[in-house]
Amino acid sequence: MKNSNFFIIVRLALVFIVLCGGVYPLATTAIAQVLMPSQANGSLIKNEAGAVVGSELIGQNFTDPRLFHSRVSSIEYKAEASGSNNYGPSNPDMLKRTKDFIAQWQKDNPDVALNKLPVDLVTNSGSGLDPHISPAAAAVQIPRISQLTGIPAAELERLVAAHTQGRDLGLFGEERVNVLELNLDVQKVMKP
Repeated sequence: MKNSNFFIIVRLALVFIVLCGGVYPLATTAIAQVLMPSQANGSLIKNEAGAVVGSELIGQNFTDPRLFHSRVSSIEYKAEASGSNNYGPSNPDMLKRTKDFIAQWQKDNPDVALNKLPVDLVTNSGSGLDPHISPAAAAVQIPRISQLTGIPAAELERLVAAHTQGRDLGLFGEERVNVLELNLDVQKVMKP
């Protein structure tokens, strides 16, 4: 190989390193910050004090019985481990986990018939991080929350309706409720 070819290759490599490793990432970051700053910064949700309490894209485990509960997560809502076990419906671990969640549901919600339990409250999403539940999954939790907090059921129904998001572009996906955003409003109402 001639010396001239070697220097051409080195110069070309340096140009692509600068373009692909510097210019392109900086340009895409700048465009994202201008066009959609909230999404570019993680779609963070802040409380009344301005502290970050989560992201509207990643679910959390709410164990306080006075709050709405999220979908179950086999990865404990750890964003770095996105995904879930690919268990079939006959897998013994999956069956045990589902039976355990149903038993816990019955204990926490004795006033709600088991046949009213929406499936999304006892099953994972594909990522294990879904921050949403169905409006039906929120509605079946209202009696428990109303009883424990003293918030009238009608007020909780209003909050659920206010946080119900429609289908994307009116066509894609299902109606959903972001549990973190809903719980932040429930906590505001619970304050004396």
